[in-house]
Amino acid sequence: MEGEPNVRTGRHVIYTLHAHLVFITRYRRGAFTNEMLARCEEIMREVCADFEVELREFNGEHDHVHLLIHYPPKVALSTLVNSLKGVSARLLRKEYAEHIRTYLWDGHFWSGSYFAGSVGGAPLTALKQYIEQQQRPL
Repeated sequence: MEGEPNVRTGRHVIYTLHAHLVFITRYRRGAFTNEMLARCEEIMREVCADFEVELREFNGEHDHVHLLIHYPPKVALSTLVNSLKGVSARLLRKEYAEHIRTYLWDGHFWSGSYFAGSVGGAPLTALKQYIEQQQRPL
């Protein structure tokens, strides 16, 4: 594992955890402009840095954003997601108030739901086979 860029170490842990996150705007309203997406990425990079999470990729369309993150095991994804959505919603609503008001009028920016998928590492079939082949003591 030495020299592998995706493997990180902590005091008592060696890990490589990646997740794909997708957030959609409330009612899938197409509120994002290119400028807003760029600002959203800046905000989310700052939030990730506060959690010691690396935002590897970010992109989006008019009504949603995709993030690829590399995170330590001490970070609960639900806590990170709440911070990412909460901070970005507050700042985007403040900085682009007039534009957002034409698309979202009920005080919310993001939908209450989100997608989180684990990514990277060996395929599940390979992991299952590896675990099945362990030498159990007799």
